[in-house]
Amino acid sequence: MGTAMTTLFARHALLAQGWQRDVLLAWDEAGDLVRVEAGAERPAGAAHAEYVLPGMVNLHSHAFQRAMGGLTERAGDGPDSFWTWRDLMYRFAARISPDQIEAIAAQLFSECLRHGYTSLCEFHYLQRDLDGGSYARPAETAERVAAAGRTSGMGLTLLPVLYSHAGFGAQPLRPDQQRFRTGVDDVLGIVDALGPLRGGQLEVGAAPHSLRAATRQQIWELQDGLPAGRPLHIHIAEQQAEVEQCLASVGQRPVEYLTEQVTIDARWCLVHATHLNAYEIGALASSGAVAGLCPTTEANLGDGLFPLAPYIVAGGRFGIGSDSHVSHSPVEELRWLEYGQRLQRQQRNVAHTPAQRNVADFLWQAAVSGGAQAAGRRVGALAPGMRADLLVLDDRHPNLDGVDAAEALGRFVFCGNDNLVRDVLCGGRWVVRGGRHVAQDAIARRYRQAIGLLRGA
Repeated sequence: MGTAMTTLFARHALLAQGWQRDVLLAWDEAGDLVRVEAGAERPAGAAHAEYVLPGMVNLHSHAFQRAMGGLTERAGDGPDSFWTWRDLMYRFAARISPDQIEAIAAQLFSECLRHGYTSLCEFHYLQRDLDGGSYARPAETAERVAAAGRTSGMGLTLLPVLYSHAGFGAQPLRPDQQRFRTGVDDVLGIVDALGPLRGGQLEVGAAPHSLRAATRQQIWELQDGLPAGRPLHIHIAEQQAEVEQCLASVGQRPVEYLTEQVTIDARWCLVHATHLNAYEIGALASSGAVAGLCPTTEANLGDGLFPLAPYIVAGGRFGIGSDSHVSHSPVEELRWLEYGQRLQRQQRNVAHTPAQRNVADFLWQAAVSGGAQAAGRRVGALAPGMRADLLVLDDRHPNLDGVDAAEALGRFVFCGNDNLVRDVLCGGRWVVRGGRHVAQDAIARRYRQAIGLLRGA
């Protein structure tokens, strides 16, 4: 993948302690950083970059939904919501073949890499064939997502999904949900089958889909059966209707119920968690889990706004994801996250702490750190022993030309709509050069073929 290179000299690099000058970065053939030295001399012949920062982690993805982008923006006869969108998504999911899953995922990953994501957590629930039967290899579709990761160079955390019920009270699955059907043993079997793929660029965890789709007992069994330290993700409290259904079923709100009934700790990522009361904000923050926020999808679906300001005050950890992939840009996710809070609170510069008042710097570093935790991989920082995942910004663009490092992320996140990511190193391989993915044309050809077949289905 790309040009062989083991060192990069950064005039400005974003390290854990903030922006540092004259940083020499070196990585080995395995794709791990072995040297990160600030205040260094530039070695003769070493490649040079002006602004270098750690790649962003996309902590929540349904890759196949990339192919739906822009196709659900027509109003129905009545009010539209997440639930009407979900019915359209089910009809789309019922037609996708394993070949098409791989082609769509590779296209998505190449786009995410070009915009600055270097890791992605795939919340993968298309497990069965078109008729709801099991593939000869039950991990078939997950293996196709892993293959797309290898083709694109994207670092992955695969999360096979536990999806047993249609609603609270263990309601039976609908016919259009049969492709998602799994029990605890199914999921643990897929996790085991994916074991040989684990390595520097790929981790395997699991995900109970939601409190609607998995019972408390099943969540306990999955948590106990998953190898120690592996990540666990769950959709929760995304819509008000879900909160109301949970209250009617168990007498508690979703996050309240989960944190009291299940041992939630740092291996967990609670995706969306949009609708929280004060008790739930404190419970989630104190658990050590990550809130998985997907602002562009949450806006697209009309979900609501996460209570970010009190969650930051409570010390909560968070990351960002592109979920349904109406956007592939971490910049757009972070803008939506901050701007939604500004609109709701009618004030500016919401996301900060006393120790970090630069909003873009706080957002980038907090989201990278929380995303790395949710991914369960050695990513999220430019430091020895971490994966060599980094972004080189385009210092020749007018938005960054001559800008002081302290202002660079503010310009990157909050100024204009051009993609300022020039080069991307992922797992020690240059996968994006000059704003183009190194396999962009081949990946796009296969994607167009897949979409053509879907349209004709």
